[in-house]
Amino acid sequence: MSSRTPPALRRVHTMPFGAQIVEDGAVRFRVWAPGHAAVALDLDGAPATLPLAARGEGWHERVTDAAGVGSRYRFVLPDGLRVPDPASRHQPGDVHGPSEVIDPASYPWRDGAWRGRPWHEAVLYELHIGTFTPGGTFRSAIERLDHLVALGVTALQIMPVADFPGRRNWGYDGVLPFAPDAAYGRPEDFKALIEAAHARGLMVLLDVVYNHFGPDGNYLHALAPSFFTDRHATPWGAAINVDGPDSGPVRAFFIANALYWLSEFHLDGLRLDAVHAILDDSPVHILDELAAAVRAALQDRHIHLILENEENHAHRLARSAEGTPRAYTAQWNDDVHHVLHVAATGEGEGYYADYRGDTAKLARALAEGFAFQGEVMPYRGHPRGQASAHLPPEAFVAFVQNHDQIGNRAFGERLSTLAVPEAVRACAAVLLLSPQIPMLFMGEEWAATQPFLFFCDFGAGLADAVREGRRAEFARFPAFQDPDARARIPDPLAEATVAASTLRWEDLEAAPHAEALAWHRRILALRHAELVPRLPRIRRGGAGRVIGDGAVTVVWTIEGGGTLGLDANLSPRAVAGFAPPRGRVLWQEGSADGEPFAPWSVRWSLDDG
Repeated sequence: MSSRTPPALRRVHTMPFGAQIVEDGAVRFRVWAPGHAAVALDLDGAPATLPLAARGEGWHERVTDAAGVGSRYRFVLPDGLRVPDPASRHQPGDVHGPSEVIDPASYPWRDGAWRGRPWHEAVLYELHIGTFTPGGTFRSAIERLDHLVALGVTALQIMPVADFPGRRNWGYDGVLPFAPDAAYGRPEDFKALIEAAHARGLMVLLDVVYNHFGPDGNYLHALAPSFFTDRHATPWGAAINVDGPDSGPVRAFFIANALYWLSEFHLDGLRLDAVHAILDDSPVHILDELAAAVRAALQDRHIHLILENEENHAHRLARSAEGTPRAYTAQWNDDVHHVLHVAATGEGEGYYADYRGDTAKLARALAEGFAFQGEVMPYRGHPRGQASAHLPPEAFVAFVQNHDQIGNRAFGERLSTLAVPEAVRACAAVLLLSPQIPMLFMGEEWAATQPFLFFCDFGAGLADAVREGRRAEFARFPAFQDPDARARIPDPLAEATVAASTLRWEDLEAAPHAEALAWHRRILALRHAELVPRLPRIRRGGAGRVIGDGAVTVVWTIEGGGTLGLDANLSPRAVAGFAPPRGRVLWQEGSADGEPFAPWSVRWSLDDG
């Protein structure tokens, strides 16, 4: 088989499961199927299935030279059910089809000198591969990387790409976490995107989902029922078993997945989705074990592990005496989003009610990271968060828009369609010069008007349930209590919904988008010139003070001398009471050069001591 890579050139991520090319060019197939006495291998084109040998503790294995690179295969259970490999590297025929043997060493990487970038240099840009460009592929995304470099972005934050059912999905319904979805391209196409990003100095972080599997195409229930447990309940049903009997291989599966993406795809980091829904009563939480494994295995370059965690567990963001993350680099800071969103829009439904009109929370979130640090959050009905003022600001990823906060709205409206331009610009000025790590959502930099709607592509029965469920979840809001109003919510299964969410790059040069883009380029250039070099010396949160309704002052101490100061009036009224600037003024938005501050005015100042 001439297509096989010579053994000396193979540098692969070794996993205890899946299809792995071995030294003589044969393929080792290995799967964990506890409870099944026999498992067979179905190779496309083979006259008969091949039995796997039982290796004990639920493992089944076979090494065969009947398979090679490009071979397609499934595992066959005793009842005849054919299932894809849970560790499949590629699914050319989607989640219900056969898996394909991939030789990961065959990709000719050219980023050998890349060692990543330190976290304090990060300016994140969240994007969805399928709607970032009209092409909707890994390769077509490469065409827009130069735009991001010119903007001042230093890191892509890519929404999940693990194989999902159908052609369209946000990515959180993935069921085969090792396989980049074929709708976006092959594994080598994803590698090409990452390599192209590195060539331009851009880091690439991937969103991964370890708290649940999607509702269609997950064969683990049949293959390994003990992969799940009814000891814990989640919004998606039975929890993933990371702390009960047989949990060892389950934990190893997810830890291997993290190492796989980081090593085999040269990614610079991962964003772990909704870790509060990973329920683990073990003496060592799987999040701790995963972080330790990553830190131990990848010490020759910068690796960044980011959390989404509604519980606001500050202890997961702990630093060493030198200031380096012990486990996790940062957490998405929903509190900053919420305080800025309610300031700009005045909205007060749902969880926004716990932030609206509370300027102390605005000051606290900007200064210390978390707005709730152990207090009861009325919307949730129980305490939330831990003290966070001791953490450096770079332990938090701040944003005024992201996929959730836009897409979980019924009509997927962006902030620029919900608030006056002055409010949007003031919030952006606060965000982009904050010592917290800023993140933009795709198109935000040019005030894109396209919504980002919820969409998916399930089969008929499940499609109807998702369509009706989507509309029913909004029935509790006054604006959607009328069935006719709910009927106007875009159909998540319609191709038109995805089309409406796809960025229109042709808008970039037209007013007012060109001016918005120029503004973002200027302020990010200032961030890189003035703030980024000083961020490592801002070792803890700042001191926030309320000046008036919607108006705050925050001062951060710069180790070795100096301060960074923010004065912001994020309200539609003039507010007096601000002190003169500390040192030189870095940036001024609105009328913030005297008393009182005009509505939607922001001033950043720097005193080098």
